[in-house]
Amino acid sequence: MEEKRQQKRILVLAVRAGEIMMKAGAEIYRVEDTITRICKSCGINYVDVFAMPTGIFITMDKGFEEDDTYTYICRIKSSSTDLNKISRVNEFSRQFATTDMTVEEGMKILDEIEQEKTYPLPVRIVCASLAAACFSVLFGGNAMDFAITFLIGAVCYAFSRFLTHAEVNFFIHGLCCCALAAFIALIAAASIDGTHYAMIIAGCLMLFVPGVAITNSIRDFLSGDMVSGLGRMAEAFLTAVSLAAGAGIVLKLWALIGGIVL
Repeated sequence: MEEKRQQKRILVLAVRAGEIMMKAGAEIYRVEDTITRICKSCGINYVDVFAMPTGIFITMDKGFEEDDTYTYICRIKSSSTDLNKISRVNEFSRQFATTDMTVEEGMKILDEIEQEKTYPLPVRIVCASLAAACFSVLFGGNAMDFAITFLIGAVCYAFSRFLTHAEVNFFIHGLCCCALAAFIALIAAASIDGTHYAMIIAGCLMLFVPGVAITNSIRDFLSGDMVSGLGRMAEAFLTAVSLAAGAGIVLKLWALIGGIVL
């Protein structure tokens, strides 16, 4: 009986590690490899893992006649991008497999990783603003465009965090953020001489471009995970459509009311 309870603890530990990685935006093969490594390090010889961006399915069995087969399904309802968590869980799995760490100690470490806070919001806002401003210059903007994009980037990123906490779906999230960026950029261009609204909007849009999702979808394709690759590619495509729609709607409405000639 105690051995069966131990197998269940191992199963929960492995799935917990995979869940944290999946929510942090890890590639499918990395999630499956981490779960398999944890299980096999505990003497579980037969492990089958099927991971997708929306769920993890795992079946494990020691392979003896008297042992039971355990199956676990974990639903993934949200995801973001946190490379630090991916790295830490990956490092934890290797440490767990090469040391005599207990399952209870492993669960404690995973809890600490999951609850670990990212950079403070003001720091993230400043970095996002700086990134948007640099992109505006890269697209051909001048010093004034840089300054305006920096301010608009701060507003849009703060608004983005608000929508995230409000649990707004990703399509409306991207549409609203880019619509706000376009609206403020057009007002700035109409009020301040020497500014270029196109460069400002392009710089702000780069904050929300799903670059990680596109990269991960291609890596999933190359690893043979076609379902996950298609899912992430579809999500990236819809996100890109929402960004274009948000900016395009505002630009069209601005032109209709007699604003800047597009």
